[in-house]
Amino acid sequence: MKIYLFGHDCRYAAEQMLLTLFPGERPEYPDGTPEGDRAELSYFEGTARATAVCRFVRGGDVFVGRAAADRAKMTDDLSRARLLQRIVALSFYRAALNAGIKKPVWGALTGIRPGKLMSRLLQEGLSDRAALSKFVRDYDADPSRAKLCLYTAHAGLDCEKSLAPKDICLYIGIPFCPTRCAYCSFVSISVEKSMKRIPEYLAALDREIEETAAVIKELKLRPVAVYMGGGTPTTLSAPQLDALCTKLEETFDFSAVREYTVEAGRPDTITREKLAALKSHGVTRVSVNPQTMDDRVLAAIGRKHTAADVLEALDAVRQADGFLINMDLIAGLPADTPEGFQKTLETVLSLAPENVTVHTLALKKGSGIMREDTPLPPPEAVGEMITAADEALFSAGFLPYYLYRQKYMSGGFENVGWQKGGTESLYNICIMEELCSIVALGGGGSTKLCMGAGRIERLFDPKYPAEYIESIEKVLADKHKITQLLARPQGPAGLQEDRYHAL
Repeated sequence: MKIYLFGHDCRYAAEQMLLTLFPGERPEYPDGTPEGDRAELSYFEGTARATAVCRFVRGGDVFVGRAAADRAKMTDDLSRARLLQRIVALSFYRAALNAGIKKPVWGALTGIRPGKLMSRLLQEGLSDRAALSKFVRDYDADPSRAKLCLYTAHAGLDCEKSLAPKDICLYIGIPFCPTRCAYCSFVSISVEKSMKRIPEYLAALDREIEETAAVIKELKLRPVAVYMGGGTPTTLSAPQLDALCTKLEETFDFSAVREYTVEAGRPDTITREKLAALKSHGVTRVSVNPQTMDDRVLAAIGRKHTAADVLEALDAVRQADGFLINMDLIAGLPADTPEGFQKTLETVLSLAPENVTVHTLALKKGSGIMREDTPLPPPEAVGEMITAADEALFSAGFLPYYLYRQKYMSGGFENVGWQKGGTESLYNICIMEELCSIVALGGGGSTKLCMGAGRIERLFDPKYPAEYIESIEKVLADKHKITQLLARPQGPAGLQEDRYHAL
């Protein structure tokens, strides 16, 4: 779509709203006189009000949307930028709805973490009812989405109270899988082709563990949650898992760790020997992720296991005893239907996991689904799946505790983690609500340092095993940037230097 900006340069706001309203279109910024189908986004400042106006032209018809903000609320550059971005996006949204574009379930919200907005309302002293009402009114969000945000906001605020200034989470990335799923853009090649690189990868990871632990010790940081993800960590053999876990606990101080999660995501990688190794090292939570319990859909996404294999894996985890279990599902997979997804839900709930995560399929560049132009359930069917999940999980006593959105999600929905009986994952809340720093190691790891006042610094490890192995010297050098970044004065003036976590 052609986009013209007048009086501002809020390309990010324009592009995020374009992505929300017109997922299949990409922005163009032509020079010259506006022409053709387009969005003209203008910004004006008066004495008391700042106003954004969108002229949305479609098929020769013109539709107008407006949004305004009090200039008195623009107290500094940051607040001015935020309000400017918001009203520009909102004017675009209103013009598109005036043109007959279907209202998204999240209304005018475009961010990854909508729960943060709800948290701010609660922190301002609003009651649950008032916060819900204002959230729906301000962002034109569906009340059902606001309800999810309210639960996750409370979970985040409760979690934040439990954290000390030096608390951090650790992430260890194992970027290997037995096969590549059709929806995945992360794993580049299957383990059949890359198995020979696993020992070399683990040797490099051992070096990063040692270097990172030294930095953590120097800064007197305290790991409170450990998360081993991927890929699929249980692609490693039982001896490899045992050696990796031993290295971690011998190198880091795990005395304050409250939660230790390992993604045993693929049922075809789970064995009793691997579970015994994890249990011996204090792992408290595992994810067994079928994504669907329909063999036909499993085949369509390139999984080599069956629904029966999931049941067998769950039985092994239960017999190992002592693990909380999470199960991931995806709404919108190829070959799935609302009826099939309902059966998957019923089966999963009958297995009584403590946590269930319901993802909406994200259409990622580089995935098999995108390369092969795979037919997918329409947005209306995805909506039925998500509604069924919400109703079934609430009815079964589960509550949402974290939520996030991604680009190109089917139907514009979200990913939600559900828990029962106070079994929420500390790590998941911390990373989604940005409550403390996440120090990441291994392929694809993304270190996020919460610097205070909403500021985040990021450091990235190379994504693929070969790239990680070959770049290990740079990876080790980057870990020392953590010391440099956290040694700076943090947040607004007057805050203690060790209060680097999100306030």
